[in-house]
Amino acid sequence: MTQNLSALLPIVKAAPVVPVLIIEDVKTAVPLARALVAGGLTALEVTLRTPAALDCIRAIKAEVEGANIGAGTILNPKQFDEAVAAGSSFLVSPGASPKLIAHAAGSPVPLLPGVATAGEAMFLLEEGYGAAKFFPAEQAGGAPYLKALASPLPGLMFCPTGGVSLKNAQSYLSLPNVMCVGGSWVAPAAAIAAGDWAAITTLAREAFELRAA
Repeated sequence: MTQNLSALLPIVKAAPVVPVLIIEDVKTAVPLARALVAGGLTALEVTLRTPAALDCIRAIKAEVEGANIGAGTILNPKQFDEAVAAGSSFLVSPGASPKLIAHAAGSPVPLLPGVATAGEAMFLLEEGYGAAKFFPAEQAGGAPYLKALASPLPGLMFCPTGGVSLKNAQSYLSLPNVMCVGGSWVAPAAAIAAGDWAAITTLAREAFELRAA
């Protein structure tokens, strides 16, 4: 197996929702992570979309008890290695390029690569993967599309991300091939900017009450 499922699954299945975070200022990383963990969401994906992302991962890793910090938007081997060095417990990519999959082979830090088609899912199965991100979930066909993949591709579990919200999350979580969902709605940019950590904890608690199949 090229994917460390024994490390990945306990992290992403600890709660039904994995927050997808875009953090502009490292000063907000620790209080944001604490607010989410207080609401029950312990697997946190910090996307590498800002210059502060790696420093945010380091800070959360060092200071937030109970958080399993991961790095998202991994596009290439260089970012893979940087995220691992920063202390990431898991890595997430929007797609599954052969170069990235080859680089991740055998790494103790699990990669959750993205797929949007049955062909891409078959590629991951051939490479020994048992879990993938379904992205962009809503734009790629949503819960009905993912439900259709369950029977022909029983060996692959998914974390749908992209357009997932409190309103539609349960439609994904009720599917037999969904282990969790990823979403940014639990950490709105306005709440982060205002430092309204109580509001974020409330959103996290609502998300934690959702249940996977």
